[in-house]
Amino acid sequence: MQNLNVISVNIWDILISLVNLLLLTLVVKKFLFKPVTKMLAQRRAAIDADYEQARVAWEEAEESRQNYAAAMAAVKQTTDQMIAEATRTAEHRSSEIVEEAREKATDIRRQAEADALLERKKAEDDMRREIADVSTQLTGVLLKREINEDDHRKLIDSFLQEIGTDDDNDK
Repeated sequence: MQNLNVISVNIWDILISLVNLLLLTLVVKKFLFKPVTKMLAQRRAAIDADYEQARVAWEEAEESRQNYAAAMAAVKQTTDQMIAEATRTAEHRSSEIVEEAREKATDIRRQAEADALLERKKAEDDMRREIADVSTQLTGVLLKREINEDDHRKLIDSFLQEIGTDDDNDK
């Protein structure tokens, strides 16, 4: 049989290796695991804080967006009201201007009618004066000569023709 020393199990070596492993584990746990765990916890807390800040910033941005939308709606409503008020004012002013123009046109028409009536009366007065002047002249001519009935008719006819001719010339 051969020598079995090569495969032999030495309990003391195993126990020393186990103690060595146990000590190494305790040292690693004490000096490496706890600080690494602490550092990871700090990083996690920092990331959570960043997420919280981002969430707060997003909420503030959303609130600002809603406030902006509300402000824009209020501005739109205000501008719509201003436009409507300006339109009403312009329509009112337009109707006032049209009414003033109608009144002026009516006044001008009345004035023109009054002027035309005045001119007509003046023309009638002038015609009466002319008729009176012609009558006076006719009377003067009649008084200068003695006329009979036929001469009288001829004189009146010529007078009426002369008046008709004068009226045609005036027109």
